[in-house]
Amino acid sequence: MLDPQSPSALIAELATKARAAQRVLSQTTTDERRGGLRHVARAMRAASDAILDANEDDVARAEAAGLSGAMLDRLRLDAGRVAAMADAVEAVAGLADPLGQVIDSTTRPNGLHLSRVRVPIGVIGIIYESRPNVTADAAALCVMSGNAVLLRGGSEARESSAAIHRAFCEGLAAGGLPADAVQRVATTDRAAVGAMLAADGLIDMIVPRGGKSLVARVQAEARVPVLAHLDGINHLFVHQSADLAMAERIVVDAKMRRTGICGATETLLIDAAYADPAGLIAALTDAGCEVRGDARVRAAAEVEPASEADWDTEYLDAICSAAMVDGLDGALAHIAQHSSHHTDAIVASDEAVARRFLTEVDSAIVLWNASTQFADGGEFGLGAEIGIATGRLHARGPVALEGLTTYKWIGVGTGQIRG
Repeated sequence: MLDPQSPSALIAELATKARAAQRVLSQTTTDERRGGLRHVARAMRAASDAILDANEDDVARAEAAGLSGAMLDRLRLDAGRVAAMADAVEAVAGLADPLGQVIDSTTRPNGLHLSRVRVPIGVIGIIYESRPNVTADAAALCVMSGNAVLLRGGSEARESSAAIHRAFCEGLAAGGLPADAVQRVATTDRAAVGAMLAADGLIDMIVPRGGKSLVARVQAEARVPVLAHLDGINHLFVHQSADLAMAERIVVDAKMRRTGICGATETLLIDAAYADPAGLIAALTDAGCEVRGDARVRAAAEVEPASEADWDTEYLDAICSAAMVDGLDGALAHIAQHSSHHTDAIVASDEAVARRFLTEVDSAIVLWNASTQFADGGEFGLGAEIGIATGRLHARGPVALEGLTTYKWIGVGTGQIRG
């Protein structure tokens, strides 16, 4: 038996089991993986009462510990949420399978035929906080893309995650897929996270899903490649050519539809030549948003002054910083200085200006005449997402099945040698 005080030994054992299962899973057909996930969805529905009982224990413990209302809402499950988790697993089963896709191919002058083909990454570690639904979402995406996964959820949701994991594995086994492909790191010892981050050669990629402190730790300590974003400091630029009614509608939605998600706008940039800056500010304040403005914004509307720190703050709340800028060049300069490369948007009728914005802003998602709240895998038609990636390598933006694959080169010859 493993020493319970040895997180590195625990992670090594789980990753070894996952690797063996992944080799089997990677050889399954699309229909086999789809069928397995449909069995999972049925098993989750059958286990709904057990999942809800486990969640009641988690919620009671979290309330006693003084967890915030927002965190309790993320943690709490009901019959509808469990059903939605099962539906999401079925939705993943229906997505287009990227495995085996030929990205491109060529035949060399010597007759050697080369192609790049999508394959699974291998063993993926998911580190997440209090959302128990991530247990099912992440596992489904990994299984459908032929990957094994180590799930390390937050201690707040440990009973809920355990119940969901049990149902998920029962469904995999019933569907003929290797249940060891989905491993749960059951210990609440925080050292287990460190062991995952150091598991180079055992885990092929880490995906953190949680608050800034978690993601910062993962990015600072990981010896395994990381797919993540740290901040969502998203900008919305309203150009002088913008339709006034459209601009107000987009500004309010981008900030206020859901203030606590990573796609929410945090900074509003207003062209100094825009006809009605006060109208944009009023639309936000009327919607219940606190606006913190620079000197030129405060000359147009009565708002709180913005500090230098505001331009680099992800509020995740009904607060928005606002600056007046000198046209497109001013907006581009501000974004280049303060963007977290997550999502930035422009509202404009001038196509040449909008096209330049789309080309020059270096972010994972860049939008024209649309709310930043569209930064979501479901809205992109990708189904469930494993997260938003803001780096420049491997995958950017919402990461779903394709983002959980890599590729290998396949060469087919007729006896060619390099003599």
